[in-house]
Amino acid sequence: MQENRSFDTYFGTFPGADGIPAGVCVPDPLSGTCVAPYHDPSDVNYGGPHGDTNATADIDGGAMDGFVSQAEQGLGCNSATVNPNCSLCQQSAQAQPGTTGRCLDVMGYHDAREIPNYWAYAQNFVLQDHMFEPNASWSLPQHLFMVSEWSATCSDPLNPFSCRGALQWPTGDWAGGMGGINGPNDGQPHYAWTDMTYLLHAQNVGWGYYVFQGSEPDCEDDASMSCTPVQQGAQTPGIWNPLPSFTDVRQDGQLADVQSLTNFFAQAKAGTLPAVSWIDPNGTVSEHPPASVSAGQTYVTGLVNAIMQSPDWSSTAIFLSWDDWGGFYDHVVPPAVDRNGYGLRVPAIVISPYARQGFIDHQILSHDAYNKFIEDDFLGGQRLDPATDGRPDPRPDVREANPLLGDLSADFDFSQTPRPPLILPVHPSPGPASQPPGG
Repeated sequence: MQENRSFDTYFGTFPGADGIPAGVCVPDPLSGTCVAPYHDPSDVNYGGPHGDTNATADIDGGAMDGFVSQAEQGLGCNSATVNPNCSLCQQSAQAQPGTTGRCLDVMGYHDAREIPNYWAYAQNFVLQDHMFEPNASWSLPQHLFMVSEWSATCSDPLNPFSCRGALQWPTGDWAGGMGGINGPNDGQPHYAWTDMTYLLHAQNVGWGYYVFQGSEPDCEDDASMSCTPVQQGAQTPGIWNPLPSFTDVRQDGQLADVQSLTNFFAQAKAGTLPAVSWIDPNGTVSEHPPASVSAGQTYVTGLVNAIMQSPDWSSTAIFLSWDDWGGFYDHVVPPAVDRNGYGLRVPAIVISPYARQGFIDHQILSHDAYNKFIEDDFLGGQRLDPATDGRPDPRPDVREANPLLGDLSADFDFSQTPRPPLILPVHPSPGPASQPPGG
């Protein structure tokens, strides 16, 4: 799971995909004009604010035209005090037509010239062009949905029924002083509801959550876009590493399954990866602005190459996606499925020896589909359902059972001869230019 990119900013000009329509121009309130999508060769982007209110404004009732306005407001470009990130982005944006020197790279898109390996994976395996983040909000709620299908705040860390849904601020004051009425006041969040590892552990299915030690760049006040990075490690709860804070992980004695990324590479080489793995980047390689696109692509390519060169390749499915849209433009209106989402569209790729070659999956999907696939593949179709999972909580619905959610099994052909590895250079040469939007 990488960070903060919309589908259109990475694959908006990919042939055959539901990409950027011709003639799009998003209003710029400061200039009274509009900004059209443009090819952005920059390796570093800055995006826009991406909390729940920003998602609502970007979508704008289905007009999908709030991106420039939110970027300008969130970065302080129209105020006397300019955010340092904004001043850097002004420098990179000055040469772009229509940006008038402001930080408007939310309308920029990349193609094979900047991300040749991502495009190569899409061309050789499966690209999903209707993958939506499961919640219309930022990184922490999304990573909670990724492992548990819910984002909530709990008054008692030992009582799932003390939890109530929280799309923007899980655990209330996430920054500190947490613990609840019966928990330690240790400055860490405590999540009492049930996560996917509870089902895996109950059925003796091995799992690993691999954390790349380093920094997290996201801000606790996500609208500010600028904050001091905090350090993350395997046993350090954080916005990208939520499992150490889940009560059931501790109660099941599973904390050791949250581990260093070094272990992932060793296990891949030895052919001893668990059945289910999640991989968490650090700030440098996350692609979360202002991390560079190239560093993220190099990191992801290294992970994929390690799996392809592993004895486990012949029985592996890799799901690559980005956690939220990061304020970048996307033209597709998210479907309304429940009170929490979906959020905006993000890139998603399936890589496997059994993945259909060069296939574009147009199903409506969200990251919920990953848990649905895990449940179908390893748990006999059991769901994170309070009525059946043995650890009830008050979640409002069973996300994996939503009738709009597609089925990832459509991306595989298990009758085909297993595909050989596609080992790509970790520092690739630029690919060819794509056709312009609508071309």
